[in-house]
Amino acid sequence: MTTALNDRRMNDFWVFGYGSLMWRPGFAHVETVRARLYGYRRSLCIYSHVHRGTPDRPGLVLGLDTGGSCLGIAFRVPSDMTGEVMTYLREREMSNQVYHEKHLRLRLADGRNVDAVTYVADRHHIQYAGSLSPESAAAIVASAHGDSGANVDYVANTLQHLRNMRVRDHWLEHVNDLIHHTTQHQTGGSSG
Repeated sequence: MTTALNDRRMNDFWVFGYGSLMWRPGFAHVETVRARLYGYRRSLCIYSHVHRGTPDRPGLVLGLDTGGSCLGIAFRVPSDMTGEVMTYLREREMSNQVYHEKHLRLRLADGRNVDAVTYVADRHHIQYAGSLSPESAAAIVASAHGDSGANVDYVANTLQHLRNMRVRDHWLEHVNDLIHHTTQHQTGGSSG
């Protein structure tokens, strides 16, 4: 029985979540493990023209951009769910082709190394924002609103979920602090 189970597990595959996939995967999985991806970082590097902004006033959403490392969640998906889960992921992540689907090596918290389906920012896509300064990102986010709501809510919600999972993202926290500083000045509020 153990051999059959190990054979089946060898055909399972992994998916790496670094944003909303971490807390809202939306697909069946049999194992969840904290994982680190080296060579990429979580970044507000994708312009959003629908969900968190408009074509005239785009917002920003997360992507994986080159450099650094990213702590996230790896999901092991049973082999018999491959077709269903990959269809779901491609519909969710590839609708506007702003991400490349890659199989990248992760280091799991328990020491295992696995290859995982990972969605990485397409640096040649028109919606790729590039490597923005925290100040530039905060200014964009503070004024953007799309079909799914205010861009500031997206950033705050992301940070809250990351904190709940004990994941720190200092750059995103700095952007959020700048957003609140910017919106307080725009509304005439004070910080003291």
